[in-house]
Amino acid sequence: MHKKIMIQGTGSSVGKSLVTAGLCRIFYKDGYKVSPFKSQNMALNSFVDEDGLELGRAQVVQAEMGGERPRAYMNPILLKPNADDHSQVIFMGKPCGNVTAVEYFSQTEKLRKVALEGYEKIRENYDICVLEGGGSPAEINLREVDVVNMGMAELVDAPVVLVSDIERGGVFAQIYGTIMLLEKNDRDRIKGIIINKFRGNKDILDPGIEMIEKKLKEDGVDIPILGVLPFLDVKIEEEDVLAKKLTAEKTKNDITISVIRTPKISNYTDFDVFEFYDDVALNYVDSPEDIGDEDMIIIPGSKNTIGDLIFIKETGIYKKIIEESQKGKLIFGICGGFQILGNKIMDPLCIETPLGEEEGLGLLNVITTMGEEKATYQVEKKLINCKGILTGLEGSTVKGYEIHQGQTEGKEEMFLDGELYVGVYRENVMATYLHGIFDNGLFTRHILNYLRRKKGLKENENIIDYEKVKNKEFDRWEEHLRKNLDIDKIYEILK
Repeated sequence: MHKKIMIQGTGSSVGKSLVTAGLCRIFYKDGYKVSPFKSQNMALNSFVDEDGLELGRAQVVQAEMGGERPRAYMNPILLKPNADDHSQVIFMGKPCGNVTAVEYFSQTEKLRKVALEGYEKIRENYDICVLEGGGSPAEINLREVDVVNMGMAELVDAPVVLVSDIERGGVFAQIYGTIMLLEKNDRDRIKGIIINKFRGNKDILDPGIEMIEKKLKEDGVDIPILGVLPFLDVKIEEEDVLAKKLTAEKTKNDITISVIRTPKISNYTDFDVFEFYDDVALNYVDSPEDIGDEDMIIIPGSKNTIGDLIFIKETGIYKKIIEESQKGKLIFGICGGFQILGNKIMDPLCIETPLGEEEGLGLLNVITTMGEEKATYQVEKKLINCKGILTGLEGSTVKGYEIHQGQTEGKEEMFLDGELYVGVYRENVMATYLHGIFDNGLFTRHILNYLRRKKGLKENENIIDYEKVKNKEFDRWEEHLRKNLDIDKIYEILK
């Protein structure tokens, strides 16, 4: 018999995604077939499933933690902001155009239908579904059009656990204010509360827990605290909204990598694997003054490549990239970064700019033409023409996925096999459409050792098995939840 539970939060970035992922892990380890579900996700980090359909990266991690392959129906509505007032809408993994917020919320019935279409696939095929909300259910101005918080819980009759974040302060106000702003029917769905990101002595917090439970009871609401989760520095991919890694202080190591932080940066989860390399420091930079001391510069993916190209020009970053490339520094472009490194981006349909075209950085002799069709594939490629930086990799393989609007053509040497330009290079400038290329341990360690040799450092033979180290972190988080939450009570809440 199918059961479900929904994780909502007192706000954005309180830890909903990780709590959802942790519960998926627990249910999976306890022998259940489990699926995550987020009806509507707004994210620039996305993935392509085995059918070539797009979904948010948070649901990918949750599925992996639940022992399942990610599928687009786990995130039936994906919004990818491509301008301040527009987002690309993706229904069940397929793009359906760009809309404003007003246009989007005007089609609530259609959104509910799409959300239920995704959920029904889970209901039919999984023992347990762990649903995740978005933002806060107390956004009372949106309740009538809500399809991601209490609106979704109502559609599938899901019990709710509310996650709060003590790290940002005012945790009891978060809890009380959220609950008491809800209508009674919605309030009655909440069956438990989790206090997340606690630091310090829990004995000091315990009186507050007793007081908030008492206060809620006095107001006719009997909702227990299911546990307090101490802060844990766990290396699990995070949701891209307000991601702290983009604003972290700059660091240095044997090998230092700078990723250009553009306004519409996307899929920066491509670089999460570097957290597991003890000889690498990864920094995100958004000004020319921050560029120059690194060993490698990466131009990442983008949801608005031409807009980000213009940003790179206007800030003067492009001059530094060109200067550093002329000094022999390794410049690496991924997806939109690939397109930016070329001579020109043509946009005849004005998908990204009314100007129709934009000159690129000219570091690769290629031209990209934007088109209506969006490429979404999982791929495995063989390395070819391996000279210079790539010497020794001939015939090895890399896996990843493509998500891009536009095709690239030119006269540069390809380093990935196939008829289309998926990966090319010229001396110290490399580019690929392959998201996840650095997840391939042999390839990444080869590039890092090239940089080490260039600095006169001894090669490092440590090749990271990304799946193995990820699962180790998944298990750490599972154990953390089992230790600090009332898991028996959570099983009772399942409906």
